[in-house]
Amino acid sequence: MDYFRPRQLDEALRDLAQRNPRVLSGGTDVFPSLQNQPLTGPVLDVTAISALRGISQTERGWRLGAGSTWTDVAQASLPPAFAALQQAALEVGAVQVQNRGTIAGNLCNASPAADGVPPLLVLDAEVELSSVTATRLLPLDQFILGNRKTARRSDELLTAIHIPARSISGKSQFQKLGTRHSLVISIAMVAARLEMRGAVIADCAIAVGACSPVARRLRRLEQALVGQHLSDVSIGSEALDGLAPIDDVRATAAYRTSAVAELVARALAGAAT
Repeated sequence: MDYFRPRQLDEALRDLAQRNPRVLSGGTDVFPSLQNQPLTGPVLDVTAISALRGISQTERGWRLGAGSTWTDVAQASLPPAFAALQQAALEVGAVQVQNRGTIAGNLCNASPAADGVPPLLVLDAEVELSSVTATRLLPLDQFILGNRKTARRSDELLTAIHIPARSISGKSQFQKLGTRHSLVISIAMVAARLEMRGAVIADCAIAVGACSPVARRLRRLEQALVGQHLSDVSIGSEALDGLAPIDDVRATAAYRTSAVAELVARALAGAAT
């Protein structure tokens, strides 16, 4: 196996440009996908690159290093708007997975049921994609294109996630429905970020996962809720436009639709407290 484990980001980017290797970070998605088959090369292991770790406040907002683990996210001192992301971090597998799995790996795997995506969507997250020649920022909803499909080019590495300052107002809440409390793939999940003016909703962001090929913001519902008293909010299935739940071994499409309406109501109530 052709295996490379650099310590510097520029080395990793050169390797990406020259060999088009499989990128290995936490490995919590890569190894299960092998179905007990051996890992073949070329492999680029980015776990030794310290520049990919760390969570910090910047002039633009917040920066989450791509190699930051879910434990890093859960334990970081972050504003209340990040509560949904930190709650989701504690739902990503067991503690061992949270200690190894990275935030970038969760995004690049592009599973419709990725727990980290809805909380990042309500924060208007952007991904930083770096290559030897350039670095570009792409909104998260333009990065994940479908089931296991992203806009990352073969010579690019996801190096950070950026949260703009305008999106860290208010509080947030994450709600996940599974067949048990933990260690389970979501039937449906919701993240909501809410800014209140007294008892009135001043602004909100709502995202749903596991109910369409990619997690989606419910923008029409967001607009409809602004100006309403929270006690008057009623979430019907007609408000869940853009979702396309399926029947599978975990649940029927009809059950998912009904469940999402309840999860949205619970997430809004939780974000308001």
